[in-house]
Amino acid sequence: MLVVRGLHAGYGDAEVLFGIDLDVAAGEVVTLLGRNGMGKTTTVSAIMGLIPARAGTVTVNGTDLTNAPPFRLAQAGIGLVPEGRQVFPTLTVEENLIATAAARFGAPRWSLARTYAFLPRLAERKANRGNELSGGEQQMLAIGRALMTNPRLIILDEATEGLAPIIRAEIWSCLAALKAEGEAILVIDKNIDALTRLADRHVVIEKGHVVWSGRNAELIADGAVRESYLHL
Repeated sequence: MLVVRGLHAGYGDAEVLFGIDLDVAAGEVVTLLGRNGMGKTTTVSAIMGLIPARAGTVTVNGTDLTNAPPFRLAQAGIGLVPEGRQVFPTLTVEENLIATAAARFGAPRWSLARTYAFLPRLAERKANRGNELSGGEQQMLAIGRALMTNPRLIILDEATEGLAPIIRAEIWSCLAALKAEGEAILVIDKNIDALTRLADRHVVIEKGHVVWSGRNAELIADGAVRESYLHL
Protein backbone atom coordinates (compact mmCIF):
# COMPACT_ATOMS: atom_id res chain seq x y z
CA MET A 1 0.00 0.00 0.00
CA LEU A 2 2.62 2.53 1.15
CA VAL A 3 6.37 2.01 0.96
CA VAL A 4 8.77 4.73 2.13
CA ARG A 5 12.49 4.15 1.64
CA GLY A 6 15.45 6.29 2.70
CA LEU A 7 13.35 9.43 3.15
CA HIS A 8 15.25 12.65 3.86
CA ALA A 9 13.47 15.97 4.38
CA GLY A 10 13.75 19.21 6.30
CA TYR A 11 13.09 22.92 6.39
CA GLY A 12 15.51 25.46 4.93
CA ASP A 13 19.03 24.50 5.91
CA ALA A 14 17.82 22.16 8.67
CA GLU A 15 17.70 18.43 7.94
CA VAL A 16 14.97 16.72 9.99
CA LEU A 17 14.64 13.24 8.50
CA PHE A 18 17.63 10.99 7.89
CA GLY A 19 16.62 7.96 5.84
CA ILE A 20 13.16 6.99 7.15
CA ASP A 21 11.90 3.53 6.12
CA LEU A 22 8.20 2.82 6.60
CA ASP A 23 5.63 0.36 5.22
CA VAL A 24 1.86 0.02 5.52
CA ALA A 25 0.23 -3.03 3.94
CA ALA A 26 -3.41 -3.31 2.88
CA GLY A 27 -5.66 -3.69 5.90
CA GLU A 28 -2.83 -2.99 8.35
CA VAL A 29 -2.69 -0.44 11.18
CA VAL A 30 0.78 1.00 11.73
CA THR A 31 1.77 3.67 14.24
CA LEU A 32 4.54 6.24 13.94
CA LEU A 33 5.81 6.91 17.45
CA GLY A 34 8.31 9.21 19.08
CA ARG A 35 8.59 12.14 21.43
CA ASN A 36 7.66 15.67 20.35
CA GLY A 37 9.98 17.16 17.75
CA MET A 38 11.42 13.86 16.55
CA GLY A 39 10.10 14.16 12.96
CA LYS A 40 6.73 12.44 12.90
CA THR A 41 4.75 15.28 11.31
CA THR A 42 7.65 16.03 8.97
CA THR A 43 7.48 12.41 7.80
CA VAL A 44 3.78 12.75 7.03
CA SER A 45 4.34 16.08 5.28
CA ALA A 46 7.07 14.61 3.07
CA ILE A 47 4.94 11.56 2.22
CA MET A 48 2.04 13.82 1.22
CA GLY A 49 4.15 16.19 -0.88
CA LEU A 50 3.56 19.10 1.50
CA ILE A 51 7.32 19.56 1.86
CA PRO A 52 9.94 18.28 -0.61
CA ALA A 53 11.74 15.02 -0.06
CA ARG A 54 15.49 15.63 -0.41
CA ALA A 55 16.27 11.96 -0.97
CA GLY A 56 14.48 8.63 -0.87
CA THR A 57 11.23 7.39 -2.37
CA VAL A 58 7.52 7.33 -1.57
CA THR A 59 5.64 4.57 -3.39
CA VAL A 60 1.85 4.11 -3.26
CA ASN A 61 0.41 0.88 -4.70
CA GLY A 62 3.56 0.38 -6.74
CA THR A 63 3.66 3.92 -8.20
CA ASP A 64 6.54 6.23 -7.32
CA LEU A 65 4.93 9.44 -6.02
CA THR A 66 8.01 11.01 -4.48
CA ASN A 67 7.52 14.79 -4.45
CA ALA A 68 4.21 14.50 -6.28
CA PRO A 69 1.75 17.29 -5.46
CA PRO A 70 -0.70 16.46 -2.64
CA PHE A 71 -3.66 16.00 -4.98
CA ARG A 72 -1.80 13.14 -6.69
CA LEU A 73 -1.43 11.36 -3.34
CA ALA A 74 -5.16 11.83 -2.74
CA GLN A 75 -5.93 10.46 -6.20
CA ALA A 76 -3.74 7.45 -5.41
CA GLY A 77 -5.88 6.70 -2.38
CA ILE A 78 -4.36 8.41 0.65
CA GLY A 79 -6.75 10.30 2.90
CA LEU A 80 -5.09 12.70 5.36
CA VAL A 81 -6.41 13.79 8.75
CA PRO A 82 -3.86 16.53 9.42
CA GLU A 83 -2.49 17.80 12.68
CA GLY A 84 -4.68 20.67 13.85
CA ARG A 85 -7.71 19.31 11.89
CA GLN A 86 -7.66 22.17 9.35
CA VAL A 87 -11.36 22.06 8.55
CA PHE A 88 -12.75 24.78 6.32
CA PRO A 89 -13.96 27.23 8.99
CA THR A 90 -16.62 29.11 7.02
CA LEU A 91 -18.14 26.05 5.31
CA THR A 92 -20.82 23.95 6.98
CA VAL A 93 -20.12 20.41 8.04
CA GLU A 94 -21.94 19.13 4.97
CA GLU A 95 -20.07 21.50 2.66
CA ASN A 96 -16.75 20.36 4.19
CA LEU A 97 -17.66 16.74 3.41
CA ILE A 98 -18.93 17.43 -0.10
CA ALA A 99 -15.83 19.49 -0.91
CA THR A 100 -13.58 16.41 -0.70
CA ALA A 101 -16.01 13.78 -2.02
CA ALA A 102 -14.57 11.56 -4.75
CA ALA A 103 -15.58 8.24 -6.26
CA ARG A 104 -12.45 6.16 -6.74
CA PHE A 105 -11.58 2.51 -7.27
CA GLY A 106 -15.03 1.41 -8.40
CA ALA A 107 -18.24 1.97 -6.44
CA PRO A 108 -17.58 4.46 -3.62
CA ARG A 109 -17.62 2.94 -0.14
CA TRP A 110 -18.13 6.29 1.58
CA SER A 111 -21.14 8.39 0.61
CA LEU A 112 -22.50 11.33 2.56
CA ALA A 113 -25.20 9.12 4.06
CA ARG A 114 -22.75 6.44 5.13
CA THR A 115 -20.37 9.00 6.63
CA TYR A 116 -23.22 10.47 8.65
CA ALA A 117 -24.22 6.98 9.81
CA PHE A 118 -20.62 6.24 10.82
CA LEU A 119 -20.13 9.62 12.54
CA PRO A 120 -23.65 10.56 13.74
CA ARG A 121 -22.41 13.65 15.58
CA LEU A 122 -21.68 15.16 12.15
CA ALA A 123 -25.24 14.53 11.04
CA GLU A 124 -26.46 16.42 14.10
CA ARG A 125 -24.22 19.39 13.25
CA LYS A 126 -24.38 19.25 9.45
CA ALA A 127 -25.66 22.84 9.10
CA ASN A 128 -23.04 24.31 11.46
CA ARG A 129 -19.90 25.96 10.12
CA GLY A 130 -16.53 24.47 10.85
CA ASN A 131 -15.63 27.27 13.25
CA GLU A 132 -18.77 26.58 15.28
CA LEU A 133 -17.69 23.05 16.21
CA SER A 134 -15.85 21.86 19.29
CA GLY A 135 -12.35 20.48 18.89
CA GLY A 136 -13.64 16.93 19.03
CA GLU A 137 -16.32 17.63 16.45
CA GLN A 138 -13.72 19.22 14.19
CA GLN A 139 -11.60 16.08 14.49
CA MET A 140 -14.56 13.92 13.56
CA LEU A 141 -15.19 16.21 10.61
CA ALA A 142 -11.55 15.87 9.54
CA ILE A 143 -11.94 12.07 9.67
CA GLY A 144 -15.21 12.23 7.75
CA ARG A 145 -13.64 14.51 5.16
CA ALA A 146 -10.83 11.99 4.66
CA LEU A 147 -13.32 9.13 4.33
CA MET A 148 -15.26 11.05 1.68
CA THR A 149 -12.20 10.83 -0.58
CA ASN A 150 -12.80 7.04 -0.54
CA PRO A 151 -9.21 6.27 0.43
CA ARG A 152 -7.26 3.04 0.48
CA LEU A 153 -5.10 4.35 3.33
CA ILE A 154 -5.89 6.91 6.03
CA ILE A 155 -3.10 8.87 7.73
CA LEU A 156 -3.97 10.52 11.05
CA ASP A 157 -1.48 13.00 12.51
CA GLU A 158 -2.15 13.42 16.26
CA ALA A 159 -5.42 11.54 16.18
CA THR A 160 -6.67 12.60 19.62
CA GLU A 161 -4.39 15.50 20.62
CA GLY A 162 -6.06 17.93 23.03
CA LEU A 163 -9.44 16.19 23.06
CA ALA A 164 -11.62 15.39 26.06
CA PRO A 165 -11.49 11.75 27.24
CA ILE A 166 -15.02 10.96 26.05
CA ILE A 167 -14.22 12.28 22.57
CA ARG A 168 -10.91 10.40 22.48
CA ALA A 169 -12.81 7.21 23.23
CA GLU A 170 -15.15 7.92 20.30
CA ILE A 171 -12.21 8.47 17.95
CA TRP A 172 -10.56 5.19 19.02
CA SER A 173 -13.87 3.37 18.49
CA CYS A 174 -14.09 4.86 14.99
CA LEU A 175 -10.57 3.70 14.16
CA ALA A 176 -11.26 0.22 15.51
CA ALA A 177 -14.36 0.03 13.30
CA LEU A 178 -12.34 1.14 10.28
CA LYS A 179 -9.73 -1.51 11.02
CA ALA A 180 -12.46 -4.15 11.27
CA GLU A 181 -13.55 -3.14 7.76
CA GLY A 182 -10.01 -3.69 6.47
CA GLU A 183 -9.01 -0.03 6.16
CA ALA A 184 -5.25 0.58 6.12
CA ILE A 185 -4.28 3.20 8.70
CA LEU A 186 -1.08 5.05 9.61
CA VAL A 187 -1.60 6.86 12.91
CA ILE A 188 0.41 9.23 15.09
CA ASP A 189 -0.69 9.68 18.68
CA LYS A 190 0.72 9.74 22.20
CA ASN A 191 -1.79 7.33 23.76
CA ILE A 192 0.29 4.16 23.73
CA ASP A 193 -2.33 2.13 25.60
CA ALA A 194 -4.94 2.87 22.94
CA LEU A 195 -2.47 2.35 20.10
CA THR A 196 -1.35 -1.06 21.36
CA ARG A 197 -4.99 -2.16 21.42
CA LEU A 198 -5.39 -1.08 17.80
CA ALA A 199 -2.15 -1.46 15.88
CA ASP A 200 -0.48 -4.36 14.10
CA ARG A 201 2.98 -2.78 13.97
CA HIS A 202 4.87 0.22 15.31
CA VAL A 203 7.71 2.39 13.99
CA VAL A 204 9.63 4.54 16.49
CA ILE A 205 11.67 7.52 15.35
CA GLU A 206 14.20 9.56 17.30
CA LYS A 207 15.80 12.71 15.90
CA GLY A 208 14.75 11.82 12.37
CA HIS A 209 16.00 8.21 12.45
CA VAL A 210 14.03 4.97 12.75
CA VAL A 211 15.37 3.48 15.97
CA TRP A 212 12.94 0.58 16.37
CA SER A 213 10.19 -1.17 14.46
CA GLY A 214 8.28 -4.32 15.20
CA ARG A 215 5.03 -6.10 15.87
CA ASN A 216 2.57 -4.95 18.49
CA ALA A 217 3.40 -7.75 20.93
CA GLU A 218 7.09 -6.90 20.67
CA LEU A 219 6.53 -3.28 21.71
CA ILE A 220 4.33 -4.34 24.61
CA ALA A 221 7.07 -6.71 25.81
CA ASP A 222 10.00 -4.32 25.27
CA GLY A 223 10.03 -2.00 28.26
CA ALA A 224 13.47 -0.67 27.33
CA VAL A 225 12.21 0.73 24.03
CA ARG A 226 9.20 2.36 25.67
CA GLU A 227 11.33 3.88 28.40
CA SER A 228 14.19 5.04 26.15
CA TYR A 229 12.26 6.52 23.27
CA LEU A 230 8.70 7.09 24.49
CA HIS A 231 9.40 7.90 28.15
CA LEU A 232 6.85 5.34 29.39
